[in-house]
Amino acid sequence: MHARSALFDLYGDHLRARGARAPVAALVRLLAPLGVHPPAVRTAVSRMVRQGWLEPVRIDGQPGYALTSRARRRLDDAAARIYRTSPDGSGPAGTNGSSGWDQHWHLGILREVPNARRRDQLASQLAFLGWAPLSDGAWVGLRNDAEVDQILGVEGIAADRFRAPVDAGAVEFARRVWKLDELGASYDAWLIEAKALVESAGDDTTDEQAFAVRSELVHEWRKFLFLDPGLPGELLPDDWAGTRAAAYFDFHAERLGPAAGRFVDDCLTLH
Repeated sequence: MHARSALFDLYGDHLRARGARAPVAALVRLLAPLGVHPPAVRTAVSRMVRQGWLEPVRIDGQPGYALTSRARRRLDDAAARIYRTSPDGSGPAGTNGSSGWDQHWHLGILREVPNARRRDQLASQLAFLGWAPLSDGAWVGLRNDAEVDQILGVEGIAADRFRAPVDAGAVEFARRVWKLDELGASYDAWLIEAKALVESAGDDTTDEQAFAVRSELVHEWRKFLFLDPGLPGELLPDDWAGTRAAAYFDFHAERLGPAAGRFVDDCLTLH
């Protein structure tokens, strides 16, 4: 697990609800069970500060780092997409809770196609927001997300934005554009690996072990944020694999949560 990804997981899954800040020493202790060494933690923190995700603070006289307002917004959105099902396991209307879909496609047409490096960078950021490429210079999404305009502005890329009503071919269009056959297979593969992982965390698991297993579970699940756009239920295949996988993830994330939380609290209170 890369240090930067582990830090995003840690802040989003635990620290966001605990003041969104932590001393450097606590960050080092918390990432140790995940195999992340202290120099890698400090390097990743510095990088996240440069990128505007973290800011330095003093916590009880110790150096520490807090989420920026931009990072809080991103992690709030990510949390809503990571934990998809309701307490009874029924889930929202779509895999990522897109029950408020306005029955329109939202399109972005780039006025100039960027070079390969910038195009890949743009693709990663837009994919996180659930947008899919129609070509090198055209993208489609489910909602009029203001963050798309922010990303384009930061990248210095001009684009025209359009909104188009869906028609009778919407289901097939969504299946093809978001590659739902491949995505469903990825969910099935994840579920097999997740079952093997959580079997290692039984009733006698220590708090530290529960934290490590839950962190790996969240880390692997979080990758679907870049793959699953959160389509509403009417655009998904019957017996959608993502729904089964989400129910399994939520159940075991909740089961391991109390023990993992105790480990986090212990690390934060150590001096």
